Amino acid sequence: MTPTETLTLATYFFVLIILAVYGWHRYYLVYLYMKNKGRQPVPLGSFDSPPRITVQLPIYNEMYVADRLIDAVCQLDYPRDLLEIQVLDDSTDETTSVAERAVRRNAAAGIAITYLHRADRTGYKAGALEAGLRVATGEYVAIFDADFMPTPDFLQRTVPFFTDPKVAMVQARWGHINQDYSLLTKIQSILLDGHFVLEHGGRNRSGLFFNFNGTAGIWRRSAIADAGGWQHDTLTEDLDLSYRAQLRGWRIVYRPDLVCPAELPVVITGFKSQQRRWAKGSIQTALKLLPAILRARLSPWTKYQAFVHLTYYMIHPAMLTVALLSVPLLWAEGLAPEGSVLLAVSLTFSLGFLGPGLLLVYAQHVLDPGWRRRVWRLPTIMIIGVGVAWSTSLAVLGAFWRKDLEFVRTPKFGIGPAGGHWRGKAYRDRRPGGGLIEIALGLYCAWSAWLFWVHQSYSALPFLALYTSGFLTVGVLTIRHAMLGAGDRSRGGDDAAAPG
Repeated sequence: MTPTETLTLATYFFVLIILAVYGWHRYYLVYLYMKNKGRQPVPLGSFDSPPRITVQLPIYNEMYVADRLIDAVCQLDYPRDLLEIQVLDDSTDETTSVAERAVRRNAAAGIAITYLHRADRTGYKAGALEAGLRVATGEYVAIFDADFMPTPDFLQRTVPFFTDPKVAMVQARWGHINQDYSLLTKIQSILLDGHFVLEHGGRNRSGLFFNFNGTAGIWRRSAIADAGGWQHDTLTEDLDLSYRAQLRGWRIVYRPDLVCPAELPVVITGFKSQQRRWAKGSIQTALKLLPAILRARLSPWTKYQAFVHLTYYMIHPAMLTVALLSVPLLWAEGLAPEGSVLLAVSLTFSLGFLGPGLLLVYAQHVLDPGWRRRVWRLPTIMIIGVGVAWSTSLAVLGAFWRKDLEFVRTPKFGIGPAGGHWRGKAYRDRRPGGGLIEIALGLYCAWSAWLFWVHQSYSALPFLALYTSGFLTVGVLTIRHAMLGAGDRSRGGDDAAAPG
């Protein structure tokens, strides 16, 4: 083979190894959960007198959900003289008036709630939390994003764990108030359930590094300070602070039985922007903290698990690379149509997708006795997961060479169990450009599949079919959601029936 063909083949095998490592790791997380599922967290005792709590509500341009959030938090069951609520509003639209009215209404009812508005968004969410902390009076700080609705017993079920002086934070599991709105929200609910049930459960109960998810959690204030405070040099300030605290010897408790409901994104552009922020922030955090993790007095296995955890989003550029190299690989001289390379493609396809699939299915088995009704959604989940590989890969690669730290929020539209609508509302992304690139990638993968078929090289066809359907589906949905005309709907209606 020529040097170019050799480089292509070497790159291809290297990427396959990456996918195999992360694919196999999903099986290991299932094993960790099954091995430790009986280890339920239990508080050491109770406080002689309840500690003072500050609840922080960081919001930015959330006119459709700010009122709902504030009212829900004001229903928390905790002594009123020991509870303060901070609405940390960085908004630049009418959210400010919505939030201020909700604050005045609840303050008049005797709730200790204050409204803090920043005209300068320095540090974005981390900066808002940091600014609120400077004037907070609580020993412990609970945080809820705008799309969450904590249950009244949230504080009663988390505060007792802080009787252990080494506990820094308690994290609740995310619930979904609109998971049945559309197929897209159903897919997201299954993805998040897999993360919160199997990944979080397996990591936390086996003593591996664990992370705060930015909301639905409560921190010991002294632990935040000891770990270096909120820092805004990554897009995932929650992941960053969690790892810094654990490197300092603090523990994190996960309560999978305590569910904090939240609204899922209902448009594909919102889902993609959320994935981009999580992906880029995770890689930024890895670049920032992996040197300290490698130097820490931890076992090699713990360090390896932390590495896999922080760099997991590397699978997206890896998957994209495999798709793009399919045609050059087929044309490389000396490569037999049914050779070992194509067989490796098929094996990697199984490792890379059956592992996560098993994790998601088992998570539904844990949560829902009727989990078999949801198994049919697994192919759709794989299609959407592959389809966002382009936009997520750009975010991952951008973490290596761009210091862009703008916090792009995920728009929410106040859609709950009773339905709702998003068409005609503010915050909707009207730019279809990304969808055109994804459609082009889908057509490229379809052409690749045709070439493999013509050359009677069938091993890679399932993989290429998945990528074709994934890119085309996400591309079409991106354009469709961007171009849907304005027009109010009184219920989910067409939105609920739409594929995304």
